[in-house]
Amino acid sequence: MITDILRIFDELYPFDGKCFLNYETPWQLLFATILSAQCTDDCVNAVTAELFIKFPTLSAFADADISEIEKAVFQTGFYRNKARHLQGSAQKLLFEHNGEVPSDISQLTALPGVGRKTANVVRGHIFKIPSIVVDTHVKRVSNRLGITRHTDPVKIEHELMEILPEIHWIPYNQQAITHGRKICTARSPRCNECALSFQCFSIDDNAKT
Repeated sequence: MITDILRIFDELYPFDGKCFLNYETPWQLLFATILSAQCTDDCVNAVTAELFIKFPTLSAFADADISEIEKAVFQTGFYRNKARHLQGSAQKLLFEHNGEVPSDISQLTALPGVGRKTANVVRGHIFKIPSIVVDTHVKRVSNRLGITRHTDPVKIEHELMEILPEIHWIPYNQQAITHGRKICTARSPRCNECALSFQCFSIDDNAKT
């Protein structure tokens, strides 16, 4: 089952290592991922294009008036919390990590607004550490394909780490997300176009027609 799924994913979505979020430095990817909670990558990329010009360094975030950060990230939603998380993370990175983004997951998740998903995005793209990123698409696709029955993201992450070959952890993130956006959408999935419909555990008779 897993072998077939991964083979088809590799055929449909050849892994290119490209991140869906735009960034130039490790801390920019960290901040972009914090902003991506409950927000599309396209929206985040549009916001960070100006955000990282207005606040070009960690010090700029750390010393800014919080209201200015709130205005800059307003479009991403939950802007007050996100602004506090960005400023708090900037301060913690400067004072506890000499301005460097750590690779250790416990140190990453100790930063304001950083959960395992955000930490694993950074670990995978910046440090090339094999990591599973459980976002809404990975969760949905993995559930529908019967790879996992868990709903808790942490449990899904650990189960996928047990089931998937480690070499496929990072590619699977990108491939499942792409599949979830293009075909296996939350509403009205395009099941008749899905190369993995034979493996789908949630497809119903109506979807097959």
